Amino acid sequence: MNPPQGSGAVPPPGPPPGQIPGQTPGQVPGQPPAGGYGTPVPPQLNPYAQTAAGPYGPAQPAAYYGQPQPGQAPPGAGGRGGAGKAVLWAVVGAAVASALWGGGVLLLGKDSGKPALHGYKVTKDLCGTADLSAFATAYPKPDDDPTSYTNDRPAVAEMHCSESLKQESSTYSDAYLTIDADLHRKSDPGPEFADHWKGYDVVGGSDAKDKYTVTAVDGYGDEAYLATMDSVTTDSDGSETGSREVILAVRDGALTFSLSWYHYPDSLNDDAKASPTLSQGTEWVKSATKATLAKLK
Repeated sequence: MNPPQGSGAVPPPGPPPGQIPGQTPGQVPGQPPAGGYGTPVPPQLNPYAQTAAGPYGPAQPAAYYGQPQPGQAPPGAGGRGGAGKAVLWAVVGAAVASALWGGGVLLLGKDSGKPALHGYKVTKDLCGTADLSAFATAYPKPDDDPTSYTNDRPAVAEMHCSESLKQESSTYSDAYLTIDADLHRKSDPGPEFADHWKGYDVVGGSDAKDKYTVTAVDGYGDEAYLATMDSVTTDSDGSETGSREVILAVRDGALTFSLSWYHYPDSLNDDAKASPTLSQGTEWVKSATKATLAKLK
């Protein structure tokens, strides 16, 4: 029950048009002007204002002493509605961020950090899968017992092949082929691939002819490097010494691949033909690499 309105009740301040002459805005009757004697009193709810109909008259709206202070909204402005809008915008922002994140996952894939397999598969016999027909003319006598193995693990599958090649008139091997194919399932080999193969320029002996020359080549997977070395020399009697090697290394998504041709003149093969040139070996390696990569899919 509301207290009766009498001499002890403090009436609510009237609107500006009915302001008592000489009374400053926000001044409470019987009190000094706001701000005249110190810090303004923040707005306070009039405890005697009537908020519901009572036996002494119609209901009066709740009133505040004084005018709103700077930086404060008047009663009813904002309030629940303003807070509701802030909450609404926060919810909308979170929903948009969630949608963008979800879209990124859908676009990149849940396992976007893993390298793409590009359709490559594991073979249990890399020597049997490899296409080495490019070497058939120069070396018509392939290895009867090549070395081939596959180490298939959850993180990586390692496939290897090595075999010797003979010229038509040779009794012993004139060249060796080595193939390595690794399929990376968990980690991306990209960041280390270039550094590894570019580092071949420091491999070899102290003599310049024993060192490798490394160049980047196009047309093979995501990146490829060709490493070559030629130390073959011809003696005064026409015999050859030294060796020639060509390595083509390719990274195509999750697959790292290398095919190496290593030829050396063997003095035991008296009837052996002259050694193939480095250019010939390079063309054979490139052709065999492209054909073998196609067969690994």
